[in-house]
Amino acid sequence: EFFAASFARMAGAETSANRRAMRDRAWQHFERQGFPTLQQEEWRFTNVAPVAKTTFRRPAATDRKKLAAGVDQFRLAGTIELVFVDGRFDAALSATELPAGLTVTPAAGIAGTGDPGRADALLGSVAGIDTRPFAALSTALFEELAFVEVARGAVVEAPLHLLFYSTAQDTPGASFPRTLIHAGEQSQATIVESFAGDADAVYLTCPVTEIVADPAAVVDHYKFQRDSRAAFHLSGLALATARGASVSTHSFSLGGAIVRHDIQARLGGEGSEATLNGLYLVDGRQVCDTHMRVDHVAAHCASHELYKGILDGRSRAVFNGRIFVHKGAQKTDAKQTNRNLLLSDDALVNTNPQLEIFADDVKCTHGSTIGQLDPEAVFYLRSRGIGQEAARSILTYAFAED
Repeated sequence: EFFAASFARMAGAETSANRRAMRDRAWQHFERQGFPTLQQEEWRFTNVAPVAKTTFRRPAATDRKKLAAGVDQFRLAGTIELVFVDGRFDAALSATELPAGLTVTPAAGIAGTGDPGRADALLGSVAGIDTRPFAALSTALFEELAFVEVARGAVVEAPLHLLFYSTAQDTPGASFPRTLIHAGEQSQATIVESFAGDADAVYLTCPVTEIVADPAAVVDHYKFQRDSRAAFHLSGLALATARGASVSTHSFSLGGAIVRHDIQARLGGEGSEATLNGLYLVDGRQVCDTHMRVDHVAAHCASHELYKGILDGRSRAVFNGRIFVHKGAQKTDAKQTNRNLLLSDDALVNTNPQLEIFADDVKCTHGSTIGQLDPEAVFYLRSRGIGQEAARSILTYAFAED
């Protein structure tokens, strides 16, 4: 009922014909797919029934002093910060200006306003919703689009930090952040996205981020998922590269009770490259699920993925990565690796890296490992006067550090 009422409200308030049509299509996809179940191949290790059974409501206004204190915990020094609270832009908590060559909507009057026509043309062009129910739900229900545009030839030195913060309510709230990053030809920028919320609060964050890199553009993207340990985080990230473009994205997943990352990368321009790295740390009964698909469409493209997981307690993790080399994508160089460190006998990880290759002149590798701390390494450190817990901590840090 909450999702249907939210769609009716958003569809009724939408002023753009293109976006209204996009919302309609997305809602139809979600209604047809519904909440995924364990009987579906892509979801057989991740049970999202707790999300379906939770009664959500639209977040209301919160105490400003408490909100500012909560947001301050997650600010990043040296960045230009724009803050979104429960999916809506908060000018009072955000930066007052942006450097030349960078515009962000909806921060009109503060960060400048991008071209709404270009935003409509690009929005939804990269993130697929046909088989991704939560991407469809987010597309139908997002309130404000964070449209980040880097001008052609611009080099933006300071990182832009988009901080999405969720507040605690009597009834769990739900927000659907939407980010569209467009890097113009030969531009360079660093974009950081943070997702956080009030401690111990139950809420749903369902974001979708799209990155469109024009020829020879360079985008460094970082995602910090530090939601409440009781929250649900069901996200989508999609990127597309033109000729000679380079996109790197690094994901750090620390919070959340049930976390799902759906990642899509499409290397459509010859000579482009993508780097997708991630680190997930889970304990207790946390669940972190990463599903990734990298499509090599053009020739002479490179992709490299390294995902590492550290699991403790009775936590669960899933990694399902697929590299798909299309016919004609010769000279592809692709590598995918997933490594997992189990700190508990009760922790469990399901990992499944895959290759599908339809070209005959490629270099592709994939692999996964699951293991525990080496007892000989622990003994070596202890023989040097380092305590048991400190030795385990040092070795765990070394595993994640790269």
